[in-house]
Amino acid sequence: MASYKSEEVPIKASASKVFSRLSDFKSLGELLAEIPTDKIPADKREMFDSIKLTDDVIELPGGPVGSLRLRVVERTPDTRIRLEGEGTPVPLSLQLDITPVDEESCRAMAKVDLEIPAMLRPMISGPMQKMTEQFAQVLRSIPFS
Repeated sequence: MASYKSEEVPIKASASKVFSRLSDFKSLGELLAEIPTDKIPADKREMFDSIKLTDDVIELPGGPVGSLRLRVVERTPDTRIRLEGEGTPVPLSLQLDITPVDEESCRAMAKVDLEIPAMLRPMISGPMQKMTEQFAQVLRSIPFS
């Protein structure tokens, strides 16, 4: 299994607020609905509009491989949210670790575990590491108040 970790990113909100916002997928849906359409590149709007959220599942458009379903398998209050792929071409998981700093801030780190054949790792490692880093950076821009 290949693992890709982001750097820890600082977030100006308590660990409790970050966990509450990100572990509640209905809240995430509201957040996505608030993003102005002019902030979404035209070539990504259809994909963005195809994101589906339920209480425990995020379904993302996956291009030629179909949609990508991630189900929450762990919610550890204020510290961790872990999702696993359902029906994915290869086993995968996405984990967000939240570390409190003080009452008004925390740090977050994203980790993706992906079971891929060793011969494909050199081709996939760069893009997967970049995606993991970008996911962590997006967390900095989410309003947690």
